Amino acid sequence: MNKKIFDRNIDDVKKSIKSAEISVCVIGIGRIGLPTALSFAKSGLLTTGLDINTSLVEKINSGDFPLKDEPKYDIIFDEVLKNKTFHATTQANEIIPKSDVILLSLPTPMNENNIPDYSALKSVANQLHSLMTPGTLVVVESTIEPGFLENELIPIIDGNDERLESGINYGIGVCPETANPGEIITDFEKLPRLVGGINKKSADIITEIYHHVFPVQLIPMPNCKTANAVKLTTNVFRDINIAFINELSILFEKLGIDTNTVLEAAKTKYNFQVHYPGAGVGGPCLPINSYQFLNSGKQFDDDLLTIIKASRKRNESMPHYVIDMINETLSQNGKLLKNCSLLIMGVSYKPNVKDIQLTPAEIIINKLKDQGAILKIYDPYFKSSTVFGIETENNLEDALHKVDAVILLTAHKEFLKIEPSFLKSTMKSPIVIDTRGVFDVSAAKEAGLIIRSLGRKF
Repeated sequence: MNKKIFDRNIDDVKKSIKSAEISVCVIGIGRIGLPTALSFAKSGLLTTGLDINTSLVEKINSGDFPLKDEPKYDIIFDEVLKNKTFHATTQANEIIPKSDVILLSLPTPMNENNIPDYSALKSVANQLHSLMTPGTLVVVESTIEPGFLENELIPIIDGNDERLESGINYGIGVCPETANPGEIITDFEKLPRLVGGINKKSADIITEIYHHVFPVQLIPMPNCKTANAVKLTTNVFRDINIAFINELSILFEKLGIDTNTVLEAAKTKYNFQVHYPGAGVGGPCLPINSYQFLNSGKQFDDDLLTIIKASRKRNESMPHYVIDMINETLSQNGKLLKNCSLLIMGVSYKPNVKDIQLTPAEIIINKLKDQGAILKIYDPYFKSSTVFGIETENNLEDALHKVDAVILLTAHKEFLKIEPSFLKSTMKSPIVIDTRGVFDVSAAKEAGLIIRSLGRKF
């Protein structure tokens, strides 16, 4: 068949997918884009990963899998390279014109004013206007606010000429990614996906392709903006509820109530969804998703979304609360933060991934530096490297020697196995500030540790 995918009827689309006659280009092969591309390639579809990061492309094409903390994808990576159904490139002008399906898996970060930054998507949209041929299908997996695709992205791709007309001679829609870093293979195999299209034909073709690649339920949405609204709603729900629990944890501390005990009992009620307190909320999703909704609300009324604003304020305050915890605990034990030797345990924004995007650890580390503390960092995912200007430690036991206190910021699974007696016997001074509830407070005290745990009586 010479026709591109959007020029075909749905029966021909099904046949071409089954016979692997369509080509796929995934633009943006980072944390989510690369596993997505590998999933498409594993399904038998000839897939190319397009990225401006030359070193990443070279690493991938040399057979070096870059996401060591994503279980099982290393095996898929080796398989699709061997079968030659996947490769990476930086050459947009070569791959975009001949691709049947173009997936956009690009970052949507915030700028310094907490305004969503869609510059990567807009830049690629300009490339699509110049390079894409009629008959192509575009699928946006990036997380965007409702209306961005319809009001900003499509007008850039269409341009001012008549060569490309969305819904007429090329298709476009969304299938927002649903992956949790560190568990992407599980999520891709189990979590339902949302499908929205600029028109029915776009949505139908997206559905057929994703049915071929992912063994999950595909939920049809009435349009693209509704699908994007659902994606944001699920993540902002978490941001709000974490803020609620963070706020309660501070109250419970003052009341002498153990937050973890409250949560364990509360989650026995059928309609309670448990969230846990911590040093803050980081990563490329939750903080940004809240600001995407807030950005959407600005066009209508500044008084809209006050709950989201308050939640962001609380979660953004948590690193500063941790600094207060550290100062108070040290002071109560006759120590000053200035010239105090502290070991930071964990800098990733969440457990068991190598990722420091918007991690609250950065704020805490910078504040501690400003106050004159002497810092060490140990994180099993960042051994013998430089993080936030500090050379990280290679071995936990060695790192614990001669420190005045430990500050646990990330609940990596390695840390869950640590016995309080090990800390007591290894540390110069047995002070522990636990922001993630990793250690049992009673057991820690019995072992001789001086412990302050967020949201727990002390």
